[in-house]
Amino acid sequence: MTERLYYTDARLTEFTARVLEVAGDRVYLDRTAFYPTSGGQLFDVGTLGDARVVDVVDEKERIAHVLEKPARFSPNDELKARVDWTRRFDHMQQHTGQHLLSAVFEELFGHKTVSVHFGDESSTLDLDVASLPKDRALKAERRANEIVFENRPVTVTFEDAASATGLRKAADRTGEIRIVEIEGIDRSACGGTHVRGTGEIGPVVVRRIEKYKQSTRVEFLCGWRALARARADFDALSTIAGSLTTSIDEVPALVSAQAAHLKEAETDARKRGEELAKYQARERCDAAVPDSNGVRRIVETAPSMDPLRAMAQAISALPKAIYVGTVASPPGIVFAASADSGVNAGELLKSALGANGGRGGGSPRVAQGTVPDAAALQRVIELLH
Repeated sequence: MTERLYYTDARLTEFTARVLEVAGDRVYLDRTAFYPTSGGQLFDVGTLGDARVVDVVDEKERIAHVLEKPARFSPNDELKARVDWTRRFDHMQQHTGQHLLSAVFEELFGHKTVSVHFGDESSTLDLDVASLPKDRALKAERRANEIVFENRPVTVTFEDAASATGLRKAADRTGEIRIVEIEGIDRSACGGTHVRGTGEIGPVVVRRIEKYKQSTRVEFLCGWRALARARADFDALSTIAGSLTTSIDEVPALVSAQAAHLKEAETDARKRGEELAKYQARERCDAAVPDSNGVRRIVETAPSMDPLRAMAQAISALPKAIYVGTVASPPGIVFAASADSGVNAGELLKSALGANGGRGGGSPRVAQGTVPDAAALQRVIELLH
């Protein structure tokens, strides 16, 4: 059984321990300050002797320290160990920040946290509401930061689950449980590592709100992560502002205006393209020789699908016309047929594609698809004749 030193001292990063067992790259100790992945919180890294710890796994009664390379230790060896403090403290900030933010959402709005996840770059909590207005998220963010500035104590106690009161969420264990308390706002059964006071959480920033299944997912950052993200955002905005020769404060309005102008230009270009396609379609149909049924067939190849789709739409609107447009790479095809051509473009192309390992389909007038290679494309073209 492994004694879990992090339960009583989250700031302990250097310790000595005795090796109990070695199994390849896994080392088991009599005691450890390394936190294993648990409760959504990620594992610690660091060193055992001169070996690098790259993962820590909770195996119930004992903890496995996974090394970068197979261990050279033996049972009963005494080792000096060191936990990476930068990573540990980051996890402490995110985890305590989550407790605080969850408690605030419940205090202000009655929204309960149903699950949490701590990632390497950001963390999330899921609330039991179908949607969360932005103003509520901002109120919760502000309230959480007010409590950070108050630097309320964060304490750890061990109590009997049957008699523990005031828990934000009922404990799902019996016997002795570990309780993390933020003075005046939260009491939660938790085995994770936490800071000593809310001031150590640092800034709490809500980054994103999105619907997730039947809940609302809130992405947040705390402490040094929040500062790093703020710096990255500022640098990105500064670069954008520089490229637009404007100030950061004017970037949103300028980008919005340019986006509107671009949309207008794209709409105008599309209309002009459609008009040109109509003209070219008429020209090509006039040049094509009609078959015995009076149907004219136009076949062509282009570098991309865009001009082919425009031409297909235009030709499908003309009388007694069929159009086959192809792209060599990746192999693709557009097939169109006018209403009086006697051909259902969608059905015919789908059948031809299916017989040659391709995929696609469409309406009776215009359809398109892809095939695995040039040979399959040629066979599809032959089936459409």
